[in-house]
Amino acid sequence: MFDSQAPQVHKLIQLLAQKMTGNGLKLVTAESCTGGMLSHWMTAFPGSSTWYECGYITYSNDSKISILGVAPQALDEFGAVSVQVAEQMALGALDHSLANLAVSITGIAGPSGGTESKPTGTVYISSARKGYSPCTKHHVFHGDRTSIREQSASAALRLLISQLEEGSG
Repeated sequence: MFDSQAPQVHKLIQLLAQKMTGNGLKLVTAESCTGGMLSHWMTAFPGSSTWYECGYITYSNDSKISILGVAPQALDEFGAVSVQVAEQMALGALDHSLANLAVSITGIAGPSGGTESKPTGTVYISSARKGYSPCTKHHVFHGDRTSIREQSASAALRLLISQLEEGSG
């Protein structure tokens, strides 16, 4: 049901679901390197329709621009795998949905595509809530492509939960 991270993911989604419904929130996801994995995990969870609004898979730069409104200048200056683009993805997902909480994931899952400054496994995850500043985290995960994608989706769940616990996400 939840790939190789089943027990951990199930617990994280259960906790997120409690926090989302307890706060009357709806979530939108904007995924790049995870290709919808986070959305898949959430919608596999019974009852997710009460708190999960929708998801965008914006794998290409063009889709980030046309669907989420990411600024072409941000992509040119900082690259798709950056704080700036992760934040714009999360904010764009909020703007283009009925949700009041968003999470975005952009990164390099590999096995190729990494550079010295942004090695394979580099991932930025941003959460944004209406009325609050976005919170973005940088990670460098290790493992194969599937493992990096799973670690990224799990880290997104943990970021959302911590933001909700702090009252800022």
